[in-house]
Amino acid sequence: MTKTFNITGTCIPDRHYTADISEKLDKIIEIISRGDYFTINRPHQYGKTTIMYLLEQRLKKDKSYLAIDISFEGIDTAALETSSRFVRTILSILNRRLKFMQEKEMVDILESNMKISDFEELNAFFTDFIVASGRKVVLMIDEVDQAGNNRLFLDFLGLLRAKYLKRNEGKDYTFHSVILAGIHDVKSLKSKIRRGEKPVYNSPWNIAVDFDVELSLSPGEIASMLQEYVMERQVTIDIPFFAEYLFYFTSGYPFLVSCLCKIIDEKILPAKAKNEWKPEDLVSAVQIVVMKDNTNFEGLVKNLVNNPDLYEFVFKIIMNGMEFSYNPHNSIIHRGMLHGILRKEKGKIQVHNRIYEQIIYNYMSSNLETSTGIGPYNIGSNYIDENGVLNIEKVIRKFQQFMKEQYSVKDTAFIERNGRLLFLSFIKPIINGKGFDFKEVQVSEEKRLDVAIIFGNMKYIVELKIWRGEAYHQEGIRQLCDYLDRQNETVGYLLVYDLRKKSGQVGEWQKLETRGKQIFIAWI
Repeated sequence: MTKTFNITGTCIPDRHYTADISEKLDKIIEIISRGDYFTINRPHQYGKTTIMYLLEQRLKKDKSYLAIDISFEGIDTAALETSSRFVRTILSILNRRLKFMQEKEMVDILESNMKISDFEELNAFFTDFIVASGRKVVLMIDEVDQAGNNRLFLDFLGLLRAKYLKRNEGKDYTFHSVILAGIHDVKSLKSKIRRGEKPVYNSPWNIAVDFDVELSLSPGEIASMLQEYVMERQVTIDIPFFAEYLFYFTSGYPFLVSCLCKIIDEKILPAKAKNEWKPEDLVSAVQIVVMKDNTNFEGLVKNLVNNPDLYEFVFKIIMNGMEFSYNPHNSIIHRGMLHGILRKEKGKIQVHNRIYEQIIYNYMSSNLETSTGIGPYNIGSNYIDENGVLNIEKVIRKFQQFMKEQYSVKDTAFIERNGRLLFLSFIKPIINGKGFDFKEVQVSEEKRLDVAIIFGNMKYIVELKIWRGEAYHQEGIRQLCDYLDRQNETVGYLLVYDLRKKSGQVGEWQKLETRGKQIFIAWI
């Protein structure tokens, strides 16, 4: 059976092209070997379930371990209503799993205790079960978010916590290691834990060690997946190039890496005469994926809409080039990272990846487009000639006209915030379906935003900036030339939002020749 790139559920190496993440697994096995308890908390479709599956397969090869992997996915809500129902549900889930694992002796022990109905009896059963196994028992629980806010689940964690502490004191037997997997870090949950006579609130999982294993795929790990694909399918790929640029677009988000590969393999390649991946195929895959509707992107937008402060925070990063330091105690940053919207990079906060930037920008620009009078100005056919070539100069001049006719000095605050997004919203319907734009925020005092517009076989580099003085303006021209060098282009366009009341330059169009580049400057 031919393998495929998987974007739904667990990646099974026998069925799917899978990155070699053996180094990650080695690090996690080392944590388990120490007898630590921990949580793997990462966003949706970040490979948590795959990691749990591969860990279970690895541990199964070591006869000194008994790894039991269970999941709370699809658990009946009625099972979380009473302690007796909860305990019986836990035992039932364990029983089904052990039967499938053909652990007959352990199944017999469990089935003789199926009438247990409270946590005290469950506590005693776990002790007897561990002793009878004669092995280091590892309990792996996936999808803990399904029960994360339930009091009985927190009581269950409290039971495991108490047994862990007693084990370390040499007073009990319990699971060698417990692994919880979900979106939320269970350590942050609070529960009432009794100490003597006085009840106090604490985390039932504060015994867990920090889980610092990076689950994003590195370029090397992406290359290993492509190598497996090449060997099976005999496809020609410049593996180092594609591994590097897949990482560039996705920051190693496993779902996005597989999604782009799947599009090239199943949609783009069949339409080509040659069985070879070309750089432009990756560009096409990016263009396709940002227009797709899937649960991952729906969740991305939903989490922004439901968190207005997070939306505003991301807007400042994407559109205004603002820079924020990482602070784990900042609730906005915490939520953004929890949902996979943000990531930490060298002590700073960024939108997680360039695909997400594009998705978010598309949503923001669509909102602005429907609330402004852009419509009559940006009819796509007016800017594309009979050969299908985009006339970018005509687009920019029309945008100048639109801004002059629709906005005035009294709109300065609006333009300061939305000027860049207005241009991106203006051009979106023009290039939609035949091209796309890719943004790269340059964090500096002048807060530039470079936009690479891909249309057909042409690339147009446009820089958007707000006037901050002559010195910054000249520095901006120099940096645009640097960016053109990196993009192997000789022509660039600079849009300057001049918010001075009497500059006398608004609406002007200038052409410069510098460093072998042609720079067209439009004053907005």
